[in-house]
Amino acid sequence: MDLAEQVRQVANIIDIAAQYTTLKQRGSKHVGLCPFHSEKTPSFTVDSDKQLYHCFGCGAGGDLFTFVMEKEDLSFPEAVKYLAEKYNIPIPEIKKRSPQHLKLEEKLYNITETALAFFRKNLFNTKEGEKALEYLKQRNITENVIQDLKIGYAMNNWDSLLSFFKGKNISQDLLEKAGLILKRQNKEGHYDRFRGRIIFPIFTLSGKAVAFGGRTLFDDDIKYLNSPDTPIYTKGKILYGLNISKETIRNEKDSILVEGYTDFSTLYQTDFRHCVASLGTSVTENQIAVLSRFSSKVIICYDGDEAGKKAAARAVFICKKREVNARVALLSEGMDPDSYIQKFGKDKFKDLLKNSIPGLNFLLHNFTKAKEAKTPEDKARAVKELLTKILANLQDPIVYSETIKEAAKHLVIDEELLRTTIKQKTVNLKTGKKESLLYAEKRLLQIFFENSSITSQIFKDLDLKYFEGLKSEPIFSFLAEFFKRGRSPDFNTLKENIDPSLMTLLSEALIEKGKAPTLEEAEDNLEAIKDFYITRRRKILTPQTTEAEKNKDETKISTLLKQKQDLTEDYTNQNPDN
Repeated sequence: MDLAEQVRQVANIIDIAAQYTTLKQRGSKHVGLCPFHSEKTPSFTVDSDKQLYHCFGCGAGGDLFTFVMEKEDLSFPEAVKYLAEKYNIPIPEIKKRSPQHLKLEEKLYNITETALAFFRKNLFNTKEGEKALEYLKQRNITENVIQDLKIGYAMNNWDSLLSFFKGKNISQDLLEKAGLILKRQNKEGHYDRFRGRIIFPIFTLSGKAVAFGGRTLFDDDIKYLNSPDTPIYTKGKILYGLNISKETIRNEKDSILVEGYTDFSTLYQTDFRHCVASLGTSVTENQIAVLSRFSSKVIICYDGDEAGKKAAARAVFICKKREVNARVALLSEGMDPDSYIQKFGKDKFKDLLKNSIPGLNFLLHNFTKAKEAKTPEDKARAVKELLTKILANLQDPIVYSETIKEAAKHLVIDEELLRTTIKQKTVNLKTGKKESLLYAEKRLLQIFFENSSITSQIFKDLDLKYFEGLKSEPIFSFLAEFFKRGRSPDFNTLKENIDPSLMTLLSEALIEKGKAPTLEEAEDNLEAIKDFYITRRRKILTPQTTEAEKNKDETKISTLLKQKQDLTEDYTNQNPDN
């Protein structure tokens, strides 16, 4: 049993929460004034049976560890240690676990460094490597940048790296732990994870190679492929390129945050050397915390599509929480920093950065109707969205107050009037709150978090398409990944990867009292979600088909009719008696 599980067995969230607020028992729950925001009427609820908390005012919620992390500003490992000390649980000393753990880490570091040398040799000393170098040349990546970033190449066959390490008597088990090879599904043996790819090594701040990212040079459905988490690498804790850009960032007192290593390499090549990449759009609090050690300012420059905008919004929220001044450089649909510089050049990108907008303005423009707020009615709607989409996710009172001040300027509203309006709307929202999840969504989440055996049975053959368009879709997608790996989800990991508003909905759902879950009930609720999906898709496809028939677009008609036929089959399978 690991230390976190030992803490869960012993600690009680009621005892911990009671150190920050006065709680009164009401049935099986305890209520009190929220320790995360100022309030006069108790809206903070703690469930001792489920060991969860939720505030119906500000939306804060989670388990014992997230509570301590928020109140004490600690990372997850620090929160575990904090609670272990409080409950007198022995904490394993590093030297006690070091003979095995540190020996494994040392082996994995050596293997990763050896793999990097192999990839580098492939790039400069093979025929395939010549093609890879030509590709980099076409991308205007110079020899100096290739050397700075230590770019390499993975040969386009199944066991090039594996055979190389066999010659060095390195076990396949260690190579798998390092994330370099994968088990074959239908037969014995392993194969290389990276094949036919430009290799971008990922380094710690001190310059140790711990993982790799690969950009395919062939017709592969997966354009970019990254190492999995390993004993020496956790994606959400490392910013790509920070090991070589940290001093420039410190000197510039500013940084540029992009999505991946391709964007980073283009910016670095173009002398924007105060940049870092989040290795995916889900930037984490850990990453922003590390970046804030070198600069308290960041310009977020993600892809110009809807997913990029949502990721930028999440990054802005995290920056506000970590007291980092965030601005957003807006790219048009279909563009990313790499393609923008390739098309328009360095000077235009410099202008784009100069014209970046404050993070709050970005949120107001893209996630509320504030950009349309010209009439008093428009402004009233924008204020409501400001409250529900932005302010509800801010917990620091100073950041909250300053955000209102900035919003008042942006909306051209008297600041005191805005504060009064928000205070009134907060009361109204508490008394007239709307359900945001379908009952079936909410009940499935409750069952999944309460009974892991039911969850594993449901997820075994679950088709995630049925959750498309539902508010809870990101949660179920994330849960599916957990259960594929045979792991149970924890609030800390969810919190790092799920939008704060969804975490609010989840904690609110889980704090509710429900009956004992059964497999039959879970299946019934899943059937209800499937029916909802089929009905919704039919409503979407019918007008699309009518429009295609009107335009005599035979190709589109054929595609839509096939989709409708698939839905009919789905419906028949769902309702065999109809």
